[in-house]
Amino acid sequence: MSEHSRQTLQRAARHLLQHPLTCAELQPEIFGIIRRHEQILDRWFTQRLGYRLQLNSSTARLMKTTALPHRPALPAPVGTGRAMTQRECTLLSLILAAVAAGPRVISLRDLVDDVRTAAADADITITNEPVERRAMVVALKWMIQLGLASELHEHIDRYEQDDSADAILEVNPDRVGLLPLPSLSRANTVEDLLDRRQRQASSRQWMRARLVEDTALYRTDLNEHEWSELRRRIGDEINLLDEMFALRVEARAEGVAAIDPWSQLSDRTFPRTGTLGHGALLLIEWLMTQKDYQASVEKATRTLRKLSIKHQRHWSKGKIDNIPVFLQEIVTLLLDLRLLAVNDTQLILLPAASRYDVTVRAEGNTASVASKRKSKNDHQHTSNNLQGTLW
Repeated sequence: MSEHSRQTLQRAARHLLQHPLTCAELQPEIFGIIRRHEQILDRWFTQRLGYRLQLNSSTARLMKTTALPHRPALPAPVGTGRAMTQRECTLLSLILAAVAAGPRVISLRDLVDDVRTAAADADITITNEPVERRAMVVALKWMIQLGLASELHEHIDRYEQDDSADAILEVNPDRVGLLPLPSLSRANTVEDLLDRRQRQASSRQWMRARLVEDTALYRTDLNEHEWSELRRRIGDEINLLDEMFALRVEARAEGVAAIDPWSQLSDRTFPRTGTLGHGALLLIEWLMTQKDYQASVEKATRTLRKLSIKHQRHWSKGKIDNIPVFLQEIVTLLLDLRLLAVNDTQLILLPAASRYDVTVRAEGNTASVASKRKSKNDHQHTSNNLQGTLW
């Protein structure tokens, strides 16, 4: 395979990983690449990750099997810079249920009536308050952004402020029908959906998928058999993830991490700019100095308050004025990135967080960041011997 062909396939695989639903009219170039290389991509995802690629003349749908319960809700439509709220996700589910069987063209008023009927059947209360209408609009914009619906006449935004506003929408029921994953039909509860026993049939695929989706797979995530299997086959995993996604694997005693050298695959970049990014880095640095790399929420709150005084010229006033909320935002970010764990009232730094520590402390000595990074590179692509005690 030529270098150009390899990069083209990697581009398509990376895109499907980020955009499991891809529509021809919205992204014609990448959709054309996916269609041309359908057989290879389908084989890659099916055999290596246990996913399934479903393709028709206008839509590519990658059916994933990996569930990451710690991840936040769906990203809200472009421009909001946040995740969708629980209410927005609930309304989105009700809208999808209401339009799955058609009609293809529907007025906003009729759709709202159908959603309220579906909500009543599910014992969900929907009000006519502006906040509820705003959540409805966000859910519809998410559908429009993905190619599930489009505005034919008027715009849905007016409904936020005016409950009598109307619009005409065109819905694609076939695409809506592609959204539910097969595993949903086999699960009666959330616990069923996340049941670890479902992965035993192909633990290698499960572990590989977790690395791709979550970047860090810790030893504590696995049982002894799975950990031994991963250690024994780490060289194969390195080659497969490099071939499919150009990911670089780092192996340590605490687990394995997949690093994207292009910094494109994650929906949350880190380190990041702004008060939140700076505060998160400083909290990591402080936790590195604590016994067992952990501290109570109360102690972390006091520390963050001191840091806010020190950096008040550069930090957002809104963050400084409400330190408990600011700390919760930092914790949420680090939990999502799997750099932190929370046990009751204790914040516990996870091993991969040491990638972002300013210094490395060993036996009372302080090493430079450059030395630390050199050490990391020395242990990249380790074969069967997972070395190191801290990332």
